[in-house]
Amino acid sequence: MKKNHKNAIVVSLNEDISETLELALSLGYKTVKTFFQLRDKPDVNSYIGSGKVEEIKEFIENSNDDIDLVIINGEIKPSQWFILEKELNIDVYDRVRLILAIFEQRADRREARLQVKLAQLQYERPFVRELIHRARAGEHPGFMAGGEYQVDDYYEMIKKQMKKIKNELESIRGERELRRRHRHTGGFYLVSLAGYTNAGKSSLLNLLSNEKVKVEGKLFSTLSTTTRKIKNKDLPILLTDTVGFIQDLPAFIINAFHSTLEEIEVADVVILIVDISENIDTMVKKLKVSLDELIDLDVNSPIIIALNKTDLLSQQELLKKIEHIQKLGIVNDKKMIPVSAKTGYNINMLLETIYNVLPHLIGFKIKLPVNNETQSFISWIYEKTRVHEVSYNDFVTISGECNIRIHGIICSKCKEFKGLVIQ
Repeated sequence: MKKNHKNAIVVSLNEDISETLELALSLGYKTVKTFFQLRDKPDVNSYIGSGKVEEIKEFIENSNDDIDLVIINGEIKPSQWFILEKELNIDVYDRVRLILAIFEQRADRREARLQVKLAQLQYERPFVRELIHRARAGEHPGFMAGGEYQVDDYYEMIKKQMKKIKNELESIRGERELRRRHRHTGGFYLVSLAGYTNAGKSSLLNLLSNEKVKVEGKLFSTLSTTTRKIKNKDLPILLTDTVGFIQDLPAFIINAFHSTLEEIEVADVVILIVDISENIDTMVKKLKVSLDELIDLDVNSPIIIALNKTDLLSQQELLKKIEHIQKLGIVNDKKMIPVSAKTGYNINMLLETIYNVLPHLIGFKIKLPVNNETQSFISWIYEKTRVHEVSYNDFVTISGECNIRIHGIICSKCKEFKGLVIQ
């Protein structure tokens, strides 16, 4: 009978392996054994000591299960990777390579595939240099566990391919900037959903937009940005779901996804989603990582913290966690709103908070003649603004709020229809 998963073993220098186990599972690997070697610093030669290497080697040789992968819960140097693969005679992934493998599996659009490929090539470069060094020293390594490439030729190919991909991504970035400018000109506000991977961003996007974007309970199920309009009768707001954050992600991966993460940087408002149902230490750690990422992205827009998955907690547990976060002083003056993307709890409060922090809202009040010509314009006003009051007499009087670009259009159109701009 063919197994529907592959088997892996995890090797760690500390006991904090829960996220690595989850990453392995997301890639389709069942962890059948974990080896710990508790130490402050990795062994300079093989990351773990030679005795532990022999112990793992013996386990692989005698295991009733076929072991397909060794996962290192950390980052390994190229020289350490080479020794481990040579000694264990099996594929060895560190945490970064494991994440990149998940990215490759999840990338379903051209931009995401290019970003993942760029990150993979940047990751591979030092490993290829190590193989070149080994080959010149008289050893005959294959590339990344037995590839057929001549490593020196492959290194030159990496440089050429990286340059080509960067040019393609720059072109896509230009197209994205053009779309953003068009949306701003059209009166749309841009709100980005950010947060740790698997916090519930896509579920919240679906709830706010009445869409059915694919939601998976896996890490990094979203790599490409997805933009939808909030379905309501107030302001025109576009929501963008973005790639999730994760702890200790190398700078070169963040740089590779810059054009995607830029959606957070340029947003009018950022909703930072936190899974409040997780144990308190894990939740706080992920919140800190996410806030640090927003600082690194130079986000200056208002940030609203949505504490998601409240349906999995009692009211007492929820209040205790909120109080703990406040005592830590890590959220400063940012608004925190407990919500549930599953039940819709507090979603109206979240929407109201978004409206209240949107920039450049200007009040307007106009009078228009009631005729067929103005009816479509009135419908447009409902679509593009937040209407507060409408009254019909000989004229229709409309008051509300909108952004500065739409305000100019309203005033111009009102005069065109021989109406009166009161405010």
